[in-house]
Amino acid sequence: MIFKTLAGKTSFVGLRLPQTFLFLLFLGSLGFGALFFLPETSRLKRIFQHNSDNSAVITDSMNGQSTQPSSPIGLIGAARFDIGVLRIQSQLSSSNGKQTNNNKESQGTISMEHTSEGDAADDKVHTRGVVVSIRARSPVRVKLRNCMLKPPYGANYGKPSDPESLQRREKVKEMMKFAWDNYKRYAWGENELRPLSRNGNDGRTFGGLRGASIVDSLDTLYIMGLGEEYQEAKEWVENNLNLNVGGEASLFEVNIRYVGGLLSAYYLTGEEVFKRKVVELGKNLLPAFNTPTGIPHGVVNLASDSKRWSGGDLGRSSVLAEFGTLHLEFVHLSELTNDPIYTEKVMNIRKHLNQLDKPRGLYPNALNPVSGNWEQHYVSIGALGDSFYEYLIKSYLMSDRTDEVAKRMYYAALEAIENNLVQRSPGGLIYVAEWRGGILDHRMGHLACFSGGMIGIGAEHGSPETRQHQLDLAANITHTCHESYRRTPTKLGPEVFRFDDGAEATAPRVNERHYILRPEVVESYMYMWRLTHDPKYREWGWEALEALEQHCRLATGFSGIIDVYGHIIQHDNLQQSFFLAETLKYLYLLFSDDDLLPLKDWVFNTEAHPLPVIPRNCSQEKGHRPNWTH
Repeated sequence: MIFKTLAGKTSFVGLRLPQTFLFLLFLGSLGFGALFFLPETSRLKRIFQHNSDNSAVITDSMNGQSTQPSSPIGLIGAARFDIGVLRIQSQLSSSNGKQTNNNKESQGTISMEHTSEGDAADDKVHTRGVVVSIRARSPVRVKLRNCMLKPPYGANYGKPSDPESLQRREKVKEMMKFAWDNYKRYAWGENELRPLSRNGNDGRTFGGLRGASIVDSLDTLYIMGLGEEYQEAKEWVENNLNLNVGGEASLFEVNIRYVGGLLSAYYLTGEEVFKRKVVELGKNLLPAFNTPTGIPHGVVNLASDSKRWSGGDLGRSSVLAEFGTLHLEFVHLSELTNDPIYTEKVMNIRKHLNQLDKPRGLYPNALNPVSGNWEQHYVSIGALGDSFYEYLIKSYLMSDRTDEVAKRMYYAALEAIENNLVQRSPGGLIYVAEWRGGILDHRMGHLACFSGGMIGIGAEHGSPETRQHQLDLAANITHTCHESYRRTPTKLGPEVFRFDDGAEATAPRVNERHYILRPEVVESYMYMWRLTHDPKYREWGWEALEALEQHCRLATGFSGIIDVYGHIIQHDNLQQSFFLAETLKYLYLLFSDDDLLPLKDWVFNTEAHPLPVIPRNCSQEKGHRPNWTH
């Protein structure tokens, strides 16, 4: 990635590539240039390595004690991280620490070959004075660079200009490293860490797939510049991720975590191993669609033998949030493979839904995959329904605003939600109730708190007369979700909060008081910050981070808590993989500048894995692309 020149300033890294190259050659002629081109020197290692001098803050919320480090946490002032750095590191470093033979110091560059089929294409990047020429011999990589990919980092890698936000961002980064290090220490290769028992959780919803925390963390590690940790994750995926497993796997969970995580890692890094793995996994998911209606089963057997069964029970309902949360990933699978089957599968789901009658314009949460009819009239934008709506507006955005069907479906659904579910409490809080056959249940789940961000990003694309109204609605819902946090002693929100029998954004029922490291509230903070730049969203995010540190951080990782209203904290003994994929990533983006994964170029799947917007000019090169206007 080439650094942009800041207006009115001149700096070494701000020079254009030819200028930088000539400047370095000049230095070399004076005898100093060699300092820039020694790949195994401490100078280069400072670029690749994180700052290991800072000790972690250990907060034991069971006894309320914490141990503070002797120096500030984080990497404030550390070397920048470039999208090419990890590709350099993977070539410079091997298991025995020997130097690669591809270094050409006499030419003043580090030159490496990325060996795969296709014509060579030079891609030069420079980082902290090191000019690197990467010859990526991959036609897919070249195509993605020219047609699809936009730089994920801006002029300064999202580094905020104000010191307070920078320090907070570095704190999030330290939390990510702490969570990762403990997962690696106690649960490496397992799906999730159990920090109290110091072992791994197999996560049976993944049907025998392992390493969910590794795949979920790939892009977070990369975005945060944790290069050594990213390399560990990449090597595990390459050598240990077995996709040919024979258990019942959740189609939804495998898609959002594994497919989404591998796609994102490929788009961010260009590493072919991620493409190879995700294409194999995508094929293994297709038998889930072997139903009379094409509405997929909720589970699928991932074994690749010819006799494998779909894993679905024909008597089992398919859940709206599960079969409605495939579109982003499956369209990108078609993009990568040039095979229309993935797009056809999800377009068939959309076509079927459009043909159904919808009570009051609402989408019930369960559908029979055989008859194709709704099973009941229970509607929620929280559990069982949530990400279906999210994927409608994001499908429109990911298509570079050409998917008119998704746009119409989203705004029609939002209108029905406003007319039937959006309520105002006696205390003036705006919330989204649940609907059971015409009867409102005045409760809102933590999962539904994503909707503040969703409505916010959709506001500018609706009719002009509704834009401010929708942005206000997004802000009001986000405020209500913040209140569900503020009104607890721990300052963490419950799984469900109510607005009946005198309750106001609180959880009077004991079985609804747990917090499992969920991201939805800080997700909406991040989106609303980017849309409004109102400083309160950063303050609310910092409050949530401090609460996580105080109550969820143990000596061996992070854990959810059983009762957010309890004065004696009990932990659930699980560091969820989505804590690394979503919660910490959204907090990191909240304290970053907007040019880190800009929303105009990237769309986040429901597991917070960034996928690139597919520009309209790409559609001219793709014969398999559907006509979004039909």
